[in-house]
Amino acid sequence: MANRKKKKAQQAEIIRQPSYRARRYTVLAVMALAYVSLIWQSVDRQVFETAFLQEQGERRYLRTMKVSASRGMITDRNGEPLSISTPVKSVVANPRVVKSDNQTIGALASILDLNPDRLRRQLSSDRSFVYLKRRINPDQAEKVAALEIKGLDLLSEYRRFYPSGEVMSHIVGFTNIDDQGQEGMELAYDQWLSGTPGAKRVIKDGSGRVVNQVENIQSPAPGKDLTLSIDRRLQFLAYRELKAAVAKHRARSGSVVILDAQNGEILAMVNSPAYNPNDLQDRRSSKLRNRSVTDVFEPGSTIKPFAVAAAMEQGKFRPTTPIDVSPGYMKVGRYLVRDHRNYGMIDVATVLRKSSNVGASKIALSMPPETLWQLYTKLGFGSSPESLFPGESSGRLPHFSDWSSFEQATLSFGYGLSVTPLQLARAYAVLANHGERLPVSLLKQDQQPVGERVLRQSTARSVVAMLESVVSRDGSAPLAAVPGYRVAGKTGTAKKSVAGGYAEDKYLSLFVGMAPATRPRLVMAVFIDEPGGEEYYGGVVAGPVFSKVMSGALRLMNIPPDKPWHDDKLMARLGEQE
Repeated sequence: MANRKKKKAQQAEIIRQPSYRARRYTVLAVMALAYVSLIWQSVDRQVFETAFLQEQGERRYLRTMKVSASRGMITDRNGEPLSISTPVKSVVANPRVVKSDNQTIGALASILDLNPDRLRRQLSSDRSFVYLKRRINPDQAEKVAALEIKGLDLLSEYRRFYPSGEVMSHIVGFTNIDDQGQEGMELAYDQWLSGTPGAKRVIKDGSGRVVNQVENIQSPAPGKDLTLSIDRRLQFLAYRELKAAVAKHRARSGSVVILDAQNGEILAMVNSPAYNPNDLQDRRSSKLRNRSVTDVFEPGSTIKPFAVAAAMEQGKFRPTTPIDVSPGYMKVGRYLVRDHRNYGMIDVATVLRKSSNVGASKIALSMPPETLWQLYTKLGFGSSPESLFPGESSGRLPHFSDWSSFEQATLSFGYGLSVTPLQLARAYAVLANHGERLPVSLLKQDQQPVGERVLRQSTARSVVAMLESVVSRDGSAPLAAVPGYRVAGKTGTAKKSVAGGYAEDKYLSLFVGMAPATRPRLVMAVFIDEPGGEEYYGGVVAGPVFSKVMSGALRLMNIPPDKPWHDDKLMARLGEQE
């Protein structure tokens, strides 16, 4: 009986204990659902959503990069390179990734030659892309790459290089850090020279480095080459002699322009002082301008041949026409026009040979003012040379209606108007080209340009013949003679204009000439600003520069001599003096 009661009690206790079977089934069911869900999501992502997920990933790491295009090359007329683009590297960084600790900063600053504090400020930026230094040297790029700094990269770009340095600086100019033209022909033909950048898609890692190139969107198109009319050989020759003359005479500056009289091409154009376009530190504003086309001056006696030409065109004068210039001065209005001495009764040719101000004034005053003004205008004075060079000056030629008698007189010997060296050379090229004016060009010409008749051929040839006497033993510029060649030209020595009048101790020394005189091919203008010392006359200061440069230029261009050997006694004497 007692056992029976104990057994019932145990059975009742068992019935009272809770059952966990339902919970177990519930947990198992939840786990099975979770497992099935994971499997489904894996299948969905791996099979059904692959394209979508790849696109999302690429959006985070796929970038479109600009591909730099090479700028066109500038060459001289013979294909010699004057401006070329070379591939270089630029250092870029992602400041969010690069560690700007002292060790990193110190290493980069040392290699890139940067100020550590400035570099630290650059790397503390919240931007994702900054340039640390652009267009570095190859050895620097190699050292930067060896550092393997996370977030640092080397970007491919192009850098402009100028093989001729300061000799071509004022013609070619230079570009800025973004390869855009800033001066000279680099600026004038920037669109022509500039290439079209390309584009490509790349994948970058978390450090911003390119790990894969996905596709080429657009290939870069290089810029077009530019062929100048400049002859590199003549340019070097002219620059060497000009620089030496400026130093010898302690002058402020100087310019030389050489034109091809037969087609108007500019074969050389140099200035001193110059600058080195490869050196960023040498690009000072005072050195940058091309004085041959930007700086204006009163041309002095170099203008006299055109006053004579204007009178000859009117039929009033011939080379042998006598002019009385005694007593060496004349009164025009309230002012006096003076010569260096009393030449007495002379002819028109002697007016040019002796550079008589009184003779030139009498010739100019014999004409209506409009006649002189019209010829000066046709020669290009007072208007742009249209060489397309940036910043070229038009000079100044006042209208004849505003002239007084004294102004008309002074305009015959180069005061009262202003010109550039290029304008003066272009005017003399009219005489050299038998009275026809051709457009000047800094680009090599494929076809003969169309000219404009300014003077009769007979007038131009007569003036050239008279200008030969200027370079004779009895002329004002025997030092401008060229052995073996007949030379025609004119000196100029003008006082510099200052506030309130003209300086008594500041001069401009000029010589403009052509050779060979029998059939002129080259025209050259030499301009020396403020020569120091006792020598300041154009024939003494500018004449020798013309002689040396023209002598070399004629031989470099294989232009045959036109002077008989027995007429070369003067050349031998000049050679002994040198």
